[in-house]
Amino acid sequence: MKSLVVYYSFEGNTKFVAETIAQKIGADLLALKPKKEIQTHGFMKYFWGGKPATMQETPELLPLEKNPSEYDLIFIGTPVWAFTFTPPLRSFFTSQKLKGKKIALFCCHGGRMAKTLEKMKEHVIGNDIIGEIDFREPLKNNATQAAEKAQQWAKEMIQNMKNP
Repeated sequence: MKSLVVYYSFEGNTKFVAETIAQKIGADLLALKPKKEIQTHGFMKYFWGGKPATMQETPELLPLEKNPSEYDLIFIGTPVWAFTFTPPLRSFFTSQKLKGKKIALFCCHGGRMAKTLEKMKEHVIGNDIIGEIDFREPLKNNATQAAEKAQQWAKEMIQNMKNP
């Protein structure tokens, strides 16, 4: 069984969780990289990140280094921006028509995650959602605890694949 962890990360939280999952289960990693990345930090990042998320923009991504259609299990992760998933993830969903895959969804957030995971599910219809989880600022709050949580969840997702 081939596993892939697809993610977009702005400040490193989602990357941290994605790498932790991939390391635990021996999955490949696929970082989504927009051709034009937001360079703003501080308060303005909420405006420059929230607007494209709210407007459901689909920025152009750099070519994908892995082909998601070649994998059986795909973990998909995103930060939460304006109570939804990020524009680079929307671009991924638009360009990759995944069907018949086992999918595990995760998100990282500083405030409310709202319906981020539910909105992500709408873009992977035709696949089997085997799990979902959220992390509250894992690098800021307790990276060790977040890593343990991510590892345990990843292990459970693999077990779900073996024992449906």
